[in-house]
Amino acid sequence: MEKLNIRGFEIYKSLLSQEAQQALVKAVRGVVEVAPMFSPMTPYGKPMRVKMTSAGQFGWVSDRTGYRYEQKHPNGNAWPAIPEPILDIWNEVSGSARAPECCLINYYGEDARMGMHQDRDEGDFSQPVVSISLGDDGLFRIGNLERGGKTDSIWLSSGDVVVMGGDARLTYHGVDRIRFGSSRLLAKGGRLNLTLRVVR
Repeated sequence: MEKLNIRGFEIYKSLLSQEAQQALVKAVRGVVEVAPMFSPMTPYGKPMRVKMTSAGQFGWVSDRTGYRYEQKHPNGNAWPAIPEPILDIWNEVSGSARAPECCLINYYGEDARMGMHQDRDEGDFSQPVVSISLGDDGLFRIGNLERGGKTDSIWLSSGDVVVMGGDARLTYHGVDRIRFGSSRLLAKGGRLNLTLRVVR
């Protein structure tokens, strides 16, 4: 395991063993059985390129009325609890005394990406966001506290974990592309990204 620091983002390369990654995929499948993946609409009327669902007390949703956290899946069901193997990673790397209240699960297919954005729908920016990569490599781009300017990029591979805290908590970041087929973890390919957050 190698630990990098890029603009305050703590990046743990290959933190998770193959067995741990497989356990997380199994846990995610259990979440999806209760809270199926959906394709959210942005407030601007365009569908996102990723599919998503959540676990925990809150789930992150997006539609014409805006970005926000809700206590129920769009189908009306309560979100399932965050699985223990995912909570274990938060406890290992976050440095937070609080428990995460949301695990946002994004699935990136072959052509999916995520534009540069800040994570700022939470109530306490002193709490970090912990990001777990599973499956195909994703080209992760790290920007600045304001839009624009010089950026840095790094390929995140299956088993990598990123902690966004401190001065980096509100830094713009995104995923430019997926190296589809670079991992055999997911039977149909693609990338899963799990992000753990304290919401309140």
